[in-house]
Amino acid sequence: MRLNDIISFLEELAPPALQEGYDNSGLLVGQPNMTITGVLFCLDSTEAIVEEAKKKGCNLIVAHHPIVFSGIKKLTGKNYIERTVIKAIKNDIAIYAIHTNLDHARHGVNSRIAQQLGLTDLSILDPKAGHLFKLEVFVPVAHVEDIRKAVFDAGGGHIGNYDECSFALEGKGTFRAGEQANPAIGEIGQRHTEHEAYLQFVFPDWLKNKILSAVREAHPYEELAYQMIKLENSWQDVGAGMVGNLPHAMDIHDFLLHVKSTMKVAMLRHTAPVKSEVQRIAVCGGSGSFLLDHAKRAGADVFITADYKYHQFFDADGQLVIADIGHFESEQFTIDLLGERFKQKFPTFASHLTEISTNPVLYL
Repeated sequence: MRLNDIISFLEELAPPALQEGYDNSGLLVGQPNMTITGVLFCLDSTEAIVEEAKKKGCNLIVAHHPIVFSGIKKLTGKNYIERTVIKAIKNDIAIYAIHTNLDHARHGVNSRIAQQLGLTDLSILDPKAGHLFKLEVFVPVAHVEDIRKAVFDAGGGHIGNYDECSFALEGKGTFRAGEQANPAIGEIGQRHTEHEAYLQFVFPDWLKNKILSAVREAHPYEELAYQMIKLENSWQDVGAGMVGNLPHAMDIHDFLLHVKSTMKVAMLRHTAPVKSEVQRIAVCGGSGSFLLDHAKRAGADVFITADYKYHQFFDADGQLVIADIGHFESEQFTIDLLGERFKQKFPTFASHLTEISTNPVLYL
């Protein structure tokens, strides 16, 4: 299989447009057209991971964290980043990172944390805005279903838990074909009136070209009358963090022990209990302190995340419990998530989950 085929799958799972501006997700080492013999999934790319990939016959590493965040001006092996990149290149092993775009995907990092904890009724804590477009297109009434099918097949028309969403108004459209035209309907030089529908669809920004190509292919007119409008609406399907409910309220102490057990946490730091029982839980894999106010507004009893500093714990302010479970611990099941989704798509292709813990933090 070509690397491009795997990249297409990964970018469908977590579109690059969803990553933060500071991030560096995507193909970091390797050539898109190289042939892939096997894939190794991990959280961090390190020298040990490259060696593991080599031993397992994998020439592609898919990591959550990018090994390269800022520009590299020299490759002299002076630090672990340069040594890892050099080792990957020497062994013809590609490295792909799928980071904050997977954090922001509906069925990404935070959804997997919620699954581990047994949460239901999930919603995004901080939905992203500015990623939605609306297509408005005019089409003869007889071809409305052709256009609808083209847009839906291309991935448009999804709103929350609903798909195949569209809106239509009917009216009379007029046009006159010029001498160089090749009209599908009407005569050259004669004004033509056609019973048309005005169709509207919503879709994510990364599908613009795909949807427009599909509409052009299905549309009977030589000249397509349409417009695309960027929407400022928040999109409930993508964004940072997640909040959900436990099936039943739990004693706060029992719940924190439940977190330690299900998330395989060696040490859990938390603020003082606010109430004896908890049920509504907010989560954010990795460094999530920026979502605290969102967790409060969502009515969370507990906010589970990582990388909290001493003074930031005071921000709980008696409104909820902040539980810091560690960065690696909060994201470790991302490896399983990627491996499972890959197996669903490519059930017979060689893929492995790393057997190496890349957690740089150890506990006594």
